[in-house]
Amino acid sequence: MTIFILGASVMQLPAIKIAKRLGWFVAVADANPDAPGVAIADEFFDADLKDTNSLIDAAKKLKESRGLDAVFTAGTDFSTSVAIVAEAMGLPGIPYDVALRAKNKAVMRKTLADFGIPVPRWFVYRKGDKLEDGFKSLGNGPWVVKPADNMGARGVVLAYSEEEAFSAVDDAIRFSPSGEVIIEDFIDGPEFSIDALVYNGEVHICGVADRHIYFPPYFVELGHTMPTSASRQVISELEDVFKKAVVAIGIKNGAAKGDVFYSKNGPVIGEIAARLSGGYMSGWTYPYSSGTDITEHALKIAAGLAPGDLSPKWHKTSAERAFISIPGRVSGIDGLDTARLSLGIKKVFCRIKQGDIVNFPVNNVQKCGNIISQADTRESATSCAEKAVSRIKIILEPDNKMTRDFLFFDNNLPWAFPLDYTERRLQRLFSEPDSENQENKIIKKNNLTILLPRWLLTIEKRDWHYQTITQILDELIEYAANNIKKKTILSGKFWRALLKGGYQGARWYIDTITSGKQPYRE
Repeated sequence: MTIFILGASVMQLPAIKIAKRLGWFVAVADANPDAPGVAIADEFFDADLKDTNSLIDAAKKLKESRGLDAVFTAGTDFSTSVAIVAEAMGLPGIPYDVALRAKNKAVMRKTLADFGIPVPRWFVYRKGDKLEDGFKSLGNGPWVVKPADNMGARGVVLAYSEEEAFSAVDDAIRFSPSGEVIIEDFIDGPEFSIDALVYNGEVHICGVADRHIYFPPYFVELGHTMPTSASRQVISELEDVFKKAVVAIGIKNGAAKGDVFYSKNGPVIGEIAARLSGGYMSGWTYPYSSGTDITEHALKIAAGLAPGDLSPKWHKTSAERAFISIPGRVSGIDGLDTARLSLGIKKVFCRIKQGDIVNFPVNNVQKCGNIISQADTRESATSCAEKAVSRIKIILEPDNKMTRDFLFFDNNLPWAFPLDYTERRLQRLFSEPDSENQENKIIKKNNLTILLPRWLLTIEKRDWHYQTITQILDELIEYAANNIKKKTILSGKFWRALLKGGYQGARWYIDTITSGKQPYRE
């Protein structure tokens, strides 16, 4: 058996490894010759996955040299490329017109609406259209602006006014290969991811997960938890609408992935894809939670074989959580090994290294890494994953303008600890040091004096790395006292750096002082 897998990145690793385990000959195509799957595949083709002519040429070479039985992808946005190659080679697979309906959100919305399946009200914008005319078909807002044909939340923004939507359109077009943008009603309600396999027209659900979305107006998934904690009634409704959507799109043999909202009026389809999910769900969290490797069954269907037994082998919980960074240049990464050895942790994926430029994520491809846990209970799986994330420290180069601008001059991107405090209290907090202020707790150690407003210690909220202010200070006070050599008072701007950037912001502030520079400069 010979299979041609499009993509050789982390998301395709499970498929490559499983196909090898099955004894199949595995060829991969990727534009990156250093992709991790290249080293373990039997043959590699250096090809852009958008270049279907090159992919067909590669498939022909495979067929001539040893035969070709299947074309496959997972976790990419190239289901249409798979369909084109499979059709050209006369192989099993999802037809191109079906794959297109599952890729282009404009076509998808219309197809589902024609079948009476609930989707957000929407209209399609192309450059040169009169954008204001489209809003007549929508509600009063807010609205979501998104590319019609991309993934990973690239270019997706929540707009609260028509003016915000106008400004978001240009960015969305940059991420849209077709040049089309969708503007649609925002659906208020929890969001779920669903994976499924379809064989001879029968849809087999393979997992429903809770998605954890943060940082409006952007849609950044900081993790998902498998299985969902929703009630059986809600799960039944979600699965019913999802199955109808898969049938409407026309997927009869292959994989299907969906993002589904549960609104006050019930389920609403966000999207349907003709592939297995990315985001570590199909390749990791579902197998960890169920004992069933959905990828193996999907590979068999792609080769025209029966999928085999799809029933779960056990019932556990797997939690995936991301770690992120504020803007700057990476000078070091601490805690990766500690996280890997933490209780309940199955996998740690780090996508950055020393010297890399990092940004605060406004989409799902700008995160720094991911941690995946497994446990018998949801509470334990969640706790294990979040504790492991809190142990990873991305250290940023001191005196870096990107970091300084984020901490002191950018109020548009989120704060690690959201500012819902009174303006008067904030002004006092960020002002010059005042050791006479009775609200301060004064900590002195070596050359260091810390004027700590007592009310900060009452904040129990956790930042995006699941740490409280108290936990951050416990880690940093000793570090600061041992590294700052001149007499220094930490207050004012230091607290802004901590509240805006969490551990990273506070550590950068201390490291900049240690380097002999001033953290805050106009």
